[in-house]
Amino acid sequence: MCIDKSSYIEPASQPFNQLNWKPLGIEAVVKGAITEGQDLAVEITVYDVFDSRQVFSKHYKADRNILRQLAHNISNDIYSAFTGLPGIFRTKIAFVAEDDGEKGIHVMDWDGYRVRKLGVKGSLVLAPHWSADGTRIAYSSERGRQWGIYLLDFGKMTERKILASRGTNMAGGFFPKGDAITFSSTRDGTPDIYVLSLKDESVKRLTSATQGIEVSPVVSPDGSQIAFVSDRGGSPQVYLMRTDGSDIRRVTFEGSYNTSPGWSPAGDRIVFSCRRGKNQICLVKPDGSALMQLTESGNNEDPTFSPDGRYITFSSDRDGGKGIYIMRSNGEAQKKISPRGLRSYGPRWSPN
Repeated sequence: MCIDKSSYIEPASQPFNQLNWKPLGIEAVVKGAITEGQDLAVEITVYDVFDSRQVFSKHYKADRNILRQLAHNISNDIYSAFTGLPGIFRTKIAFVAEDDGEKGIHVMDWDGYRVRKLGVKGSLVLAPHWSADGTRIAYSSERGRQWGIYLLDFGKMTERKILASRGTNMAGGFFPKGDAITFSSTRDGTPDIYVLSLKDESVKRLTSATQGIEVSPVVSPDGSQIAFVSDRGGSPQVYLMRTDGSDIRRVTFEGSYNTSPGWSPAGDRIVFSCRRGKNQICLVKPDGSALMQLTESGNNEDPTFSPDGRYITFSSDRDGGKGIYIMRSNGEAQKKISPRGLRSYGPRWSPN
C-alpha cells in the first residue's frame, strides 16, 4: 500500500534517511529522477526502510513514446528486487471480443491498456491458449462451416491451421515443452479429449465417452496431469487424469455445474467457473479440498491465473455487458480492465 504524498517528510532530492520513514510504518522507499532530452533518462533507487539499506538502483533510457512500457519495466525490476521472482507488469491478456459485428482475438496489457487486434477473426472464435514461453497462442475458429484449430506465432506473425477434421474441435492447453496441445473434439461422435503433436500433427485420443461430454482440457504446469470437464457423473464437473488418459478422478463435488478449469502456476490450486445461482469463480485444491468461492456479483466465467499466481483474470457481465476483470487470487480487489462498450470474454493471461 502506498501512502499519500502529504505524509512525506523527506523530499526526493534529499538523501535517504531511515528515521524519516520508519515512524510512518513504511517498509520500502522508491526514489527517482527524470532527465528530459531526446530520450527520457530515469534513475531509480529503492531502499529497505527496516534494514536501512539500498536494495536496488538502475538507470533507464527510453523514447518518451514508450513511457508505459518503461514504467512496467521499472515495476518489474522493483518487484524482483524484493521478492526474487519475476513480476507481471509486462504480461498481457489475450481474449475474444466482438467488434464491428465479428468475433476476433485481441491482446491488452495486464492492466487493460494498449488494446490491439491480432487480425484473427471468424464467425465463431473460442478462447485462446498461450504456450509456456509466450511466443504462440492456439485457438479454435469456425471458417467455411468447419471448425479448425489454429496456431499464431508472434515471432513470425504467421497463422497456421494445425487441425482440420469433421465435428467441433476446441483447442485446449499446451504441454509445458510446447510440443503438443490438448483439445476436445466430436470427430468420433461425442466430445472427447485428445492430444495433438505439433511436430508431426499426429493425434492421440485420451478419453472414450460413449455418452456425455469431455471438454476444456488444460495441462498442469509440471506436465503430469490434465484437468478437464466431464458430465460422466450426471452433471458437468472438473476431473483430473494423467496425461496418458489413465487414473481419472473427480475433483469437484459441490454444485451441479462446474466448468472451465485453470491451473495455478504452482499446480497447487485449480480455478474454475462454479454455478451458485449464477456462474461464479471458485478455487479448489487438486485433491478436491479447500473449496472457496471468489465472486458473488453477475455471471463470472473463463478464469485463469497470472504467471505469479497472485491474480486471476475472468469475464463477467456484472455491469450489463460482458467484459474482462482481474482480482487477487483470494477474491479481493475485483476490477474491470477491458474497454467500455467492447463485448469481451475468454481471457487468458500470458506466461511472461
